[in-house]
Amino acid sequence: MPQIQSELSFNGLSVLYQIAHLLASGKDLELIMSNILEILETSAGMKRGMITILSPNNEELAVDVARGISETDKRKGKYRPGEGITGKVVATGRPVAIPILDAEPTFLDRTGARKGLKHSDLAFLCVPIKSGNVVIGALSTDRVAVQDAVTLEGELRFLEAVSDLIAQVVQTRRRDYDRIHALEKENLELRRSLENKGKPDLMIGNSSSMREVYRQIGQVAPSITTVTIRGETGTGKELVARAIHQKSPCASGPFIAVNCAALPESLLESELFGHEKGSFTGATAKRIGRFEAADNGTLFLDEIGEMSLSAQSRLLRAIQEKEFQRVGGSDSIHVNVRLICATNRDLETDVREGRFREDLYYRINVFTIALPPLRERGADVMLLADYFVKKYSRLHDKNIERISTPAIDMLSAYHWPGNVRELENVIERAVIVSTGNVIEGHDLPPTLQMKDASEQGERNDSFENLVAAYERELIVDALKDTQGNQTEAAKILGTTKRIIQYKITKYNIDFLRFRRGDSTGDDE
Repeated sequence: MPQIQSELSFNGLSVLYQIAHLLASGKDLELIMSNILEILETSAGMKRGMITILSPNNEELAVDVARGISETDKRKGKYRPGEGITGKVVATGRPVAIPILDAEPTFLDRTGARKGLKHSDLAFLCVPIKSGNVVIGALSTDRVAVQDAVTLEGELRFLEAVSDLIAQVVQTRRRDYDRIHALEKENLELRRSLENKGKPDLMIGNSSSMREVYRQIGQVAPSITTVTIRGETGTGKELVARAIHQKSPCASGPFIAVNCAALPESLLESELFGHEKGSFTGATAKRIGRFEAADNGTLFLDEIGEMSLSAQSRLLRAIQEKEFQRVGGSDSIHVNVRLICATNRDLETDVREGRFREDLYYRINVFTIALPPLRERGADVMLLADYFVKKYSRLHDKNIERISTPAIDMLSAYHWPGNVRELENVIERAVIVSTGNVIEGHDLPPTLQMKDASEQGERNDSFENLVAAYERELIVDALKDTQGNQTEAAKILGTTKRIIQYKITKYNIDFLRFRRGDSTGDDE
């Protein structure tokens, strides 16, 4: 601690004792810092005290506690290291005394604390706040102007002694800032999840295909295994990914989603792995990537099949080694991330044709969940429609009680190329245009009110198609219940194995996908 000389105009040791006693009181940190500035003003004549803290990334100084200014003005007090007197003190680690403030052109007064005061009547003192040899902030005050800086040497050393006392408190505040920032980020992700998607437990659907999806989620969620979700656009792949995350060991960590198809190739690697300042044109600051943001949580890579081969190569290394380097950087960053991927592409074909790395395919294809298209989910269409009617009736302040029978027939007959997402949009539109408390057929979009051109002329065998679809679903359910055993499936359905084999071939059913690793069967 710097020596406190006797030429001070106040009792320096008494003031230091008051501050030390205050620091040991265990009060709220912000209150302690404010009280220190009050003691400096009332007992030492040092007015407009400010404590400025350097951000954790060392890129910005911000006024943390100030005396005599509003919260709005306090928020204006932001500086870069080296900018103004305060920035210079932080950058160099050396104290500065300005005997007459009016004579110092680099003084900024961004907070406006001295608005209306004559700078020629003021002197300015600023000392660094250090944790060991590392500068973490600055303490500054005003006093009456003097003729030269020598007169201020005693008060400058006194202020350094105060800085030494509060350094430990400021360092604690920096750690609190990091923790609060992490909590705010996590809470923001959670709020967005709840607002945009609803709770994952509210996934709608009771069809056999969706019950299989639920079973698979329950099987894989408690592990940290990489999961690949496959399905057409709009089937709810991200909703399944969130359900897995929320039931997993890393549920308390962040869930970070990246749409690989929405980012140009030139930015995808930077988005995933981050970049260092100056690593490319426009990289004006260091930026952490999604892998780093998902540490101790889940990273969801949607449309992974759209990644370039170069990005696939870096992703493979990150998965294998659990570490990566930022774009333009040389330091390896280790992360603990659970990876969930999704795609609507045929990755097997992409591998054969060289559009997707074979080694990456096998790395992510550990546990696959196949989401069925809406057209194969039967009565789920109406369950979802009723759910969306209630949701958008509340949202748009409408009193829709039900869907009419003609409208139900139209919804059930439609082939839904856009899957659940398209159904949701259709129902929202119907709720908006409906003039009564029932959604009628004419409230639905024109695409549902006319037969698809590709289906023209098929009216005569539509009954046969419905029977065939029902028959196929019965056989699939039986195969699931028997783990792909055709003989046992035939017994459940009260028919012969030969007929089951014929129907499997006719409807192109892959019975092998229902086999378990330890199951045995007679169906070669």
